[in-house]
Amino acid sequence: MKKYIILLAIVLMDSCTTVPLTGRRQLSLIPESEMIAMGLTNYSDFMKENPLSTDRTNTALVQEIGKNISDAVVKYFSDNNISSSLNGFRWEFNLIDDPTPNAWCMPGGKVVVYSGILPYTQDKDGLAVVISHEIAHAVARHGNERMSQALLAQLGGIALSEALRNKPEQTQGIFYAAYGLGAQYGVMLPYSREHELEADRLGLIFMAMAGYDPQAAVAFWERMAAMGGQSPPEFLSTHPADATRIQNIKNVLPEAISYYKK
Repeated sequence: MKKYIILLAIVLMDSCTTVPLTGRRQLSLIPESEMIAMGLTNYSDFMKENPLSTDRTNTALVQEIGKNISDAVVKYFSDNNISSSLNGFRWEFNLIDDPTPNAWCMPGGKVVVYSGILPYTQDKDGLAVVISHEIAHAVARHGNERMSQALLAQLGGIALSEALRNKPEQTQGIFYAAYGLGAQYGVMLPYSREHELEADRLGLIFMAMAGYDPQAAVAFWERMAAMGGQSPPEFLSTHPADATRIQNIKNVLPEAISYYKK
């Protein structure tokens, strides 16, 4: 038993990577190339089953803001010699016709915004808050980290290929849950406070770099928090909106604003 624990500890240490920008060590059992391939498959399936919005104005807005923020991310990573962290990313931004206030970004840069969140974003800066936050989760590889933790807890840390072969439905459920799409499987994997703080901070910096006012994040999350109640929407199930989060955003705003001023 002792040898097993030591071996497991060594495997976990070898499976740790570093979050770009923050330097935090994270568990990463799955090669990012496999996450991107799996993300592309699930993204393609999702887009076949969900109608694109016919609202040309808002669709163009999502694509414009998404491109501006992703360009800023690519430039920042290039300037800091960490472009390899974005290997395999092929950015794409879509608005779907769905009343759910939600948004997500698959590994590899596939971003989907639901039309139901637009009443809460209200303007370009508000929409930039949402898109940059989801991009931040993706480039920080939070989905990989959450799925690695779930594979370790539920399936004993077996390889993804083995999990897909022997437990395809359960593995699919873990993947969807890791990206906020797990309701249909009866499981959700809320982002940890640590992940949220990282995504808030990085998202504010990314949107500021792209020329959007990060101060808009406070009002956006206040609007989202106000829509809570007995059955909070899916977006709030994976993105807790409370006074603590808003205060944390206020705490990192000076750093983000320094990029915005530039």
